[in-house]
Amino acid sequence: MAGRGHAGAGTGVARRGGNSLVPLTPWVLRLLVANVVLFLLMMVAPTLSRAMMFVPALVLQHPWTLVTYMFAHAGTWHLFFNMLALVFFGPRVEVEMGERDFLLLYFVSGMTGGLLSFVSPWTPIVGASGALYGVMMAYAFFWPRGQIFLWGIFPVEARWLVVFMTALSLYGGFRGLDDIAHFAHLGGFLGGYLFLRWHARRPVQRVMNEPVLSQAPSRQSLHRWSRIDRNKLHEVNREEFDRIQEKIRSSGAGSLTLEERAFLERFSPEEPN
Repeated sequence: MAGRGHAGAGTGVARRGGNSLVPLTPWVLRLLVANVVLFLLMMVAPTLSRAMMFVPALVLQHPWTLVTYMFAHAGTWHLFFNMLALVFFGPRVEVEMGERDFLLLYFVSGMTGGLLSFVSPWTPIVGASGALYGVMMAYAFFWPRGQIFLWGIFPVEARWLVVFMTALSLYGGFRGLDDIAHFAHLGGFLGGYLFLRWHARRPVQRVMNEPVLSQAPSRQSLHRWSRIDRNKLHEVNREEFDRIQEKIRSSGAGSLTLEERAFLERFSPEEPN
């Protein structure tokens, strides 16, 4: 869009160094398809883009645009880089958080990005990058030292990538250097961070993360867990499996949380009849 309404991904081509990509997870795939389909529809019906874009000053007249703007893109490259960021960061975050909370993170981050764009109240905003900056924040939250290769060349840890992108968005936003909606990016980081703090402090989450000291795993459970074939696990699940096994060796099976036990149960083979 004209003005500073182009909410681009801003990270270029980013790749996790040393890790293979996680296969597309359910909501990452659905969001990817929705963005591509709506982009194709907007090419056929340009008026659809105007109906979906978010103008902060008009949010009370068009409240749905606070969500729909995330699915409108200003061009092919805008869509491509945003979807590339979704494919690279999204699946592992969805595996870690679960489908429901991943989707909430995505939309909370995107809407916060739109709201922070009130700095330029009459500038139309389009693009999924506010939501994707929240996903990027989650990636750095869970794997702060995870290596990411910018443009496939420059290695940087996830935590420093977030710091760099925040500084870049602050600089670009206040200097007005280009047509990118920098404050939407900052809002995505802010919404993602606030959601992650809430996610970590929920009572249910605390219960899931507390060791069940009074109930040691049954002999049957230990037998099922011992039959898990590590080589058949995906790389991301293999890392978690190794971490849990090391915890069992160092602290005993009774130290496992409910969440860790549920993880082992999920990958335990069925008992033969």
